[in-house]
Amino acid sequence: MLGSLLQGILLGLGAAVPLGPINVLIMNTALSSARSAFGVGFGAMLADLTYLGVTLLGFHLFLESLLIQEILSLLGGAFLLYLSLLLYKGRNQSIQERSQKHHPFFKSLAKGYLLTLSNPYTIAFWLSVASLTASPKYQGQWLIVGLVIAILCWITFLPFLIYKTKHLISPRISAFFSLFSAGVMAWFGLTLWVGVLSRWL
Repeated sequence: MLGSLLQGILLGLGAAVPLGPINVLIMNTALSSARSAFGVGFGAMLADLTYLGVTLLGFHLFLESLLIQEILSLLGGAFLLYLSLLLYKGRNQSIQERSQKHHPFFKSLAKGYLLTLSNPYTIAFWLSVASLTASPKYQGQWLIVGLVIAILCWITFLPFLIYKTKHLISPRISAFFSLFSAGVMAWFGLTLWVGVLSRWL
């Protein structure tokens, strides 16, 4: 049990910690509201669990369909480019101005959910996790518990850390971070589109 739990925690951290669109969005949102940033992460985790549930219920062939993955890539790419545009437009807003804006929790949750759900790389990750949970080498339920614990810890710790240290961030650094975030989102979005178009052309 303990071994599977630790394996799940390590796997969850491996999925949650690397810099990607979700972590960039969490960090950017945390400059305004730790609660909304947690909402983004929680939405992403719900999307992860959605895919895990689908694979465990035996619908993995649906997820492995190239057409489904291409549709998700196009939708995900469009959503990432939209978020990139929003981040670019708000690059000159001070942290104080951002904090005064209302950030509905469920709107943030929906962003995280849709962004993760429309990412075909998420499918590949959870298909591999589903195969691990089915392996007799692991106790699948404890592997999943470990994954959820690791992801929950990360999406709680990261927004809290950014929010509590935001007073150390100057307006210039804040603007640079917004531009960097916009660039990361645009890069991931274009990567998804190029991947689909390269197969079509």
